[in-house]
Amino acid sequence: MTNPIADPGHGHSPAAWTAVVIMLVGFAAGTVFFCFPDGSGAVGVWISGAVIVLGAITGWILAKAGWGVKGPKYTPKAH
Repeated sequence: MTNPIADPGHGHSPAAWTAVVIMLVGFAAGTVFFCFPDGSGAVGVWISGAVIVLGAITGWILAKAGWGVKGPKYTPKAH
């Protein structure tokens, strides 16, 4: 019997990894743009925010397409 508390079963799917990588790129770029002097990176910060939102939407779409933890296209790896 599997203990649901020990293994919640989330975050180990292609949908989750894709979403996290896209959002990490958005956060990293936003941080770099934020450090530009005189507010010249403001547009870059807003675009980076849009990339973060795009990453979340991409993860949701991939999960709905079957690449999430409970999706038919996902096969868990043995530990």
